[in-house]
Amino acid sequence: MNDKIPICPLMSAGNDITIVCAQENCAWYMKNYKTCSVYLLGHNAVLDIKEKQAQKTPQ
Repeated sequence: MNDKIPICPLMSAGNDITIVCAQENCAWYMKNYKTCSVYLLGHNAVLDIKEKQAQKTPQ
């Protein structure tokens, strides 16, 4: 069992306190992945940047 408390990246941005994820009650939550789509967007963006950087560097 995952005992980490999920944090909402949208509601927590710019706040001094973190806001707990609403999971199924949130439009950004993806049930099939059991995670926030904002996290997935960020993760995919990092992978894309790394791929582009690897293509730029001469080998």
